[in-house]
Amino acid sequence: MTDHIETAPARDGVQDGGRRRELAAATVGSVVEFFDWNVYAVLAPYFAADLFGHGKGGVSGVLAAYATFAVGFVARPVGSYLIGRLSDTRGRRFALSLGMAVIAVASLGIATLPGQRTIGAWAAVLAVVVRVVQGLAFGGEAPSVAAYVTETGPPRHRFAFSSVSYGGIILGSLLSFGVLTLLIHTIGKSGLENGGWRWGFLVAALLGLGALWVRRAAPESAEFHRARARVRPGARPSFLRTVRDHRWAVLTVFLNTLGGTVGYYFALTYLPQYAAAYHVIDKERAASFMTVVLAIVLATMLLTGAAADRFGLLPVARIGFGLPIPLVGILLAGLRGGWLPFQVVAVLLGMTVATVLGTLNVFTGLLFPTEVRAVGLGVVNAATIAAFGGTFPLLAEWLDHHNGLGVIPVYVTVCTAGPALGLLTAMRVPSFTAALRQAEPDVQRPPGTA
Repeated sequence: MTDHIETAPARDGVQDGGRRRELAAATVGSVVEFFDWNVYAVLAPYFAADLFGHGKGGVSGVLAAYATFAVGFVARPVGSYLIGRLSDTRGRRFALSLGMAVIAVASLGIATLPGQRTIGAWAAVLAVVVRVVQGLAFGGEAPSVAAYVTETGPPRHRFAFSSVSYGGIILGSLLSFGVLTLLIHTIGKSGLENGGWRWGFLVAALLGLGALWVRRAAPESAEFHRARARVRPGARPSFLRTVRDHRWAVLTVFLNTLGGTVGYYFALTYLPQYAAAYHVIDKERAASFMTVVLAIVLATMLLTGAAADRFGLLPVARIGFGLPIPLVGILLAGLRGGWLPFQVVAVLLGMTVATVLGTLNVFTGLLFPTEVRAVGLGVVNAATIAAFGGTFPLLAEWLDHHNGLGVIPVYVTVCTAGPALGLLTAMRVPSFTAALRQAEPDVQRPPGTA
């Protein structure tokens, strides 16, 4: 198989409504995916006793709930392969619809799952099974969205499409905290613990059904149709051959995802705990400020996408991917030393992550041929998130308990250098550079060339 990527030409005849349907179909999945993913985490303390039983102070139930949360990360690479394969053979629209249907049904399953008082230990067993099924669907969601956005985004605005579609993860995160806040204010903590937590998963199921309806109306990628016409049935390579034939692309996806996932889980999830450990700010006040940070991150992602379309990916990425390398250490030193307030550090760290996330869907999508795009980028992306993103809070807590919290700035800096290195490895992929030249002729070609 060649390393050719067929970039879709500008489709002047396509109405704006078609563009909006394509972008909406990609974005709603990210919103629902991260809402479902996060609502489990924020509601875990309230449903832990109901589904996983009581320990001393309810601790064992909470630990079991978070362990089940981690199981979802393990299932994601498998889902990336299974649904990614369907995406590369049956179509992006089919995979996007299938994944969203599974996510919605699984959320409804958790919302209606009988508790320990009704079915005993089977409640915990079924919760794990449902979470594994969700993890499989989540694993197929991201690569299918990335492939769809890469193939349907207008060449002059594809990074704006990338930032909007990936911005759904921020909206989903904000929405999950918003639902928790609403439930606390309406039914209170005791109401949540006595079954009110089920409303959160019911909202997730309804959002999933709404997203499924949007996706059913979206058109299939024209580039996918052309690729399917070129490939003989049964001629698609195995995953191992895909890795071997596109090793520079695989390495680039790993490096970009490494920086994005560690940056996300540190800057947007663990930072309040880190600041509280150094007695800079109390954890509750820091956590409440993170909604402001998430809103700023979303705005920065949108600006990054627009800038990449206007000035070219490479100039924007060189600045945005390079700044975190010195900035992480400086900001965290200022936080620990007390000469930088938590709010400033949180906003600036969030903005450094936004640059990577805002371009990630199309950046990684352009690295692979259409025929293996979803599987190639999906499995590597999901495995990296499972190994480095899903384990980050656990690693940080372990370091904290062993007086090793000072290692975190070094670890985060090394990981966030990944996207900068990924720019170098991406330039070893001929199809990637060709796609940039075709999509951005005015900013990528040397002056004076045709």
